[in-house]
Amino acid sequence: MFFEWLNDKLPLPAVLLLFPVVFMVHDFEEILTVEKWTKQNKEKVFALLPKKLHRFFWSSFHINTLEFAKDVFWIFLAITAAALIAVLFQWYGFFLIFLAIFFFHVFTHIGQSVLFKGYAPGVWTSLFLVLPYSLYAYYRLLHDRAVQWEDLYWSFIGMIAAAPALILFLIRGRNRAAKKMDDGRSPQPVRVDK
Repeated sequence: MFFEWLNDKLPLPAVLLLFPVVFMVHDFEEILTVEKWTKQNKEKVFALLPKKLHRFFWSSFHINTLEFAKDVFWIFLAITAAALIAVLFQWYGFFLIFLAIFFFHVFTHIGQSVLFKGYAPGVWTSLFLVLPYSLYAYYRLLHDRAVQWEDLYWSFIGMIAAAPALILFLIRGRNRAAKKMDDGRSPQPVRVDK
């Protein structure tokens, strides 16, 4: 069986340390495509968003590739730290929370592609890399009895608590970057006439 062969070839620490690698491959797809995609699709996105959310998402559509890569860097550091803590100390709390965010993030990419009836940045690596890795990592952690189902439950609770804070952290950084790129003017919501 394929999983038995894979289990023999990859010790659990290697599976855990693959998380930052898989994250970066996925985010390279986003880094390379997000600036062009947001410029082409911002009016369409804002037409779908409630007007109250325009100001909240304004900066996400006015940052460049470099600013987006800075966001990715901070998340990469956090994921790498979580993976190292899991490997070195066999404490999986942070790892499981980030893995839950990563797993559910797949469905945001799929949802965006369905909503926009086409490509959304990150959808290919989400489907063909992130989803298989996430499922295998969960399987492997449970198979090797490193974690229990109860740990997964608590990681989902942790994800629900951590995700909004992470999103706000990223939005604040994007707001600062967008203001600098906009010559210091305050961000204004994009107006979309229907």
